[in-house]
Amino acid sequence: MAKQFAELGDQHRSWIDRQHIFFTATAAPTGRVNVSPRPTTALKVLDPNSLVYLDRTGSSNETAAHLRLSDRMTIMFCAVEGPPQIMRLFGKGRIIRRGSEDYVTFLADLFGGEEPAGARQMVHLDVDLVQTSCGYGVPLFDYQGERPSLDNWATAKSPDELEAYQREKNQVSLDGFPTGLFEEV
Repeated sequence: MAKQFAELGDQHRSWIDRQHIFFTATAAPTGRVNVSPRPTTALKVLDPNSLVYLDRTGSSNETAAHLRLSDRMTIMFCAVEGPPQIMRLFGKGRIIRRGSEDYVTFLADLFGGEEPAGARQMVHLDVDLVQTSCGYGVPLFDYQGERPSLDNWATAKSPDELEAYQREKNQVSLDGFPTGLFEEV
């Protein structure tokens, strides 16, 4: 049975810390809905109603484009090992541009000042509803570790090659909406 909460409690935060993956969902007023997987190592809970995750270069940048047009965002976790549970965090998202004052502060305070290869931006979510549900339909999986593929791909590129890739693949969404990736900070 689903339960709703106004904020993340200590038990929610502890459960999030034990997960390995989360999914972000965003949508512009028109066009495609996007759902993207992310590693929980990139996510930091700031307080009972906000969190941030460090976003790395990918084949597109749908989340940034969508959040420019509509700040609606949902983050979902689902237990794939241990007791079943699903948690959705509903709220309003925004992009924190790489190099901005907030980005630099969060990088230092939350990520030890270490920027992973291919870092693109951060995404901030103001949570207005936490919902948990049974997760009985989620299959069990054995976590084997993080894939090295993204690190290997990003570290094999020079800064200029990485920027060229981002300029080609990350400036507009699949529906042609601008992401703002290279606008002045």
